[in-house]
Amino acid sequence: MTETDPKSLIRIARESGESDTGVPLDLGDRVRQLRKERDWTLEQAAQKAGLARSTLSKIENGQMSPTYDALRKLATGLGISVPQLFTPPEQARVNGRRTITRSGEGAAHATATYEHELLAETLTRKQMLPYRARVRARSMEEFDGWVRHDGEEFLYVLTGVIRLYTEFYEPIEMRRGDSAYYDASMGHNVVSVSDDDATILWVTSLT
Repeated sequence: MTETDPKSLIRIARESGESDTGVPLDLGDRVRQLRKERDWTLEQAAQKAGLARSTLSKIENGQMSPTYDALRKLATGLGISVPQLFTPPEQARVNGRRTITRSGEGAAHATATYEHELLAETLTRKQMLPYRARVRARSMEEFDGWVRHDGEEFLYVLTGVIRLYTEFYEPIEMRRGDSAYYDASMGHNVVSVSDDDATILWVTSLT
């Protein structure tokens, strides 16, 4: 899986989030802590997660950014949910919280096909991931196959015209104000068909 795969955005968002106490969460340290709590060697944990030992070692040492698929395998192997990978231990339950993202102040992450702006990035334990995207891609050939990941996804066109490709439906053109809601485990990709890059709001569920 290449680092420019659009679904790596989910991985980026989770890694870049901060705890509600303002303390940045180090994913590598968190994975190592969870592994040691179970008295597992690196080899044992990698085997349970279905990952190469070298891959897990690089994740723990911050030498690589895992894709969403790798995060899902890690969580399954550890017997926890994906969001729990990004929840600091012994963090008190918070019943009321909020975060504000001013226009243009979201965390920017570019891929070969999209320019993403992560919104509400400072909150951990989110149940959904909101982000704004500028769609660079102009054809399906620019993608390395379908994008698929767990959860559901909501898409809202902000500017321009896009074509939404989904695995089991005919492609459909969408304009400003149009929206779509779909199962994200179904293959999906978006391309711009307007002269300028289109912009969209994406909201992805994390559970």
